[in-house]
Amino acid sequence: QVQLVETGGGLVHPGGSLILSCAASGSIFSINTMGWYRQAPGKQRELVAAIVRGGITSYADSVKGRFTISRNHAKNTVYLQMNSLEPADTAVYYCKAEGVVVHGSAREYDYWGQGTQVTVSS
Repeated sequence: QVQLVETGGGLVHPGGSLILSCAASGSIFSINTMGWYRQAPGKQRELVAAIVRGGITSYADSVKGRFTISRNHAKNTVYLQMNSLEPADTAVYYCKAEGVVVHGSAREYDYWGQGTQVTVSS
């Protein structure tokens, strides 16, 4: 019904940059919040950044000043620009769409992408 597909992960040297993209597809009427989470081996999944429909953003303290989240409402796409990457940023990054309303329904649902690996290593 609704699918999220992430792209842009990979291997990068410390200090490098990557851009992650997440496109939501399906019969979507609206999406409230889109965000990025990450999960490193042996750790819990954590929120990295989120952006609500009105444009307000929030970031984890560990990425403030280095990562920027943005959104294209027309394309139901969210981006994560990651600069000054550190080995501690190594994780699987997941996209999440919250409060998704599909055409013909009044209910809201949340959806997750399949994840994309980001590895920061020299």
